[in-house]
Amino acid sequence: MKPNFEQYKDIPGTTIYTIELARQGFQLNEFCMSLRTEENRKRFHADERAYLDEWDMSEDQKQAVLTRDFQKMLDLGGNVYFLSKIFAAEGMSYVQAVSTMTDMNVEQYQAMMVAGGRNIEGWRSKKERGEA
Repeated sequence: MKPNFEQYKDIPGTTIYTIELARQGFQLNEFCMSLRTEENRKRFHADERAYLDEWDMSEDQKQAVLTRDFQKMLDLGGNVYFLSKIFAAEGMSYVQAVSTMTDMNVEQYQAMMVAGGRNIEGWRSKKERGEA
C-alpha cells in the first residue's frame, strides 16, 4: 500500500522524498556521490559544465547545480544527504547551505535554529498563509 503524501503538500517548505523523486533524481544523486573523491572534485571544479554533461541529468538539474540552487535540486529529486557532497566540495557548512533555502542569511538562520527552529504559526498550511 502506497502512503498518501498528498496531505503534506499543504505544508509550506516541505519536500517529501518519494520514490518518484528518488527515481527522478537518481543521476543527480549519483553525480553528488561522485564528489566524494578528490579527483572528481578537481575535475568538477575545473570545468563544471563538462563534468555535469557526463551525467544523464535533466538540463534543469544541471542548471540547479551550476547555480547552487539547493531547493531546486531538492525539487528535482536531489536527496539532501547526497547534495551535502556539493556544498562540502564548496567548503560550505550544512548551516550555510541550508540557509540558502530560506529567506534568511546564515546568521539569522543559525539564530533561529538555536532558538528552537521556525515558529509554527503561519507554517502549518499554505491555506493559512493564503497560498493555496
